[in-house]
Amino acid sequence: MEAQRLRAMIASAQAGKAQGYEALLEAYGPRLYGYFFRATGRHDDAEDLLSDLTLRLVRMLKRYDDRGRFEPWLFRVAANIVRDRIRRSKANPTPASLSLEDESGQPLVDRLSDAKTEAVAEGLLAAEMSERLEQAMERLDATAREMILLRHFGQMSFKEIAEIFQCPPGTVLAKVHRGLGRLRKLMEGKYGPQ
Repeated sequence: MEAQRLRAMIASAQAGKAQGYEALLEAYGPRLYGYFFRATGRHDDAEDLLSDLTLRLVRMLKRYDDRGRFEPWLFRVAANIVRDRIRRSKANPTPASLSLEDESGQPLVDRLSDAKTEAVAEGLLAAEMSERLEQAMERLDATAREMILLRHFGQMSFKEIAEIFQCPPGTVLAKVHRGLGRLRKLMEGKYGPQ
């Protein structure tokens, strides 16, 4: 994004103008949503986290000192929100629902037709792969997981991630590379069950 345009959006938001916040969210919202979705694995959680970020942005942006480092600052705030959510969910786990009924109480099996069975099977395979990826990501150390999420789903450069974690870019590159290698082995089942 052009630096001058970004400064104008930040200044507008800092002045309390709604269009400044809207412009920032329009520019960064899709990447933030992608980061939140990969971090949580759920669309509704990603939307909640994006809403949380919006509220924090309103509270914190007035204190932000623009030195051309808005994106790392914004994603540091996003990473902190994810960490807070993970800590809260571990402290208060939600019970899993074993219900196989839709909202009206009708069994889901009754709603499936033979024509939909193949599409459902493909969806289940995709969901299973996604769940395996989430489980493998959980087995990575927290720093490597966050760096991978910021790099691949937040679309941040290694330099920007290094600014967030306050370490050299080479350290980020090494942690992401090792993390992806471990992730690949976990997905292939080479580390065995948890």
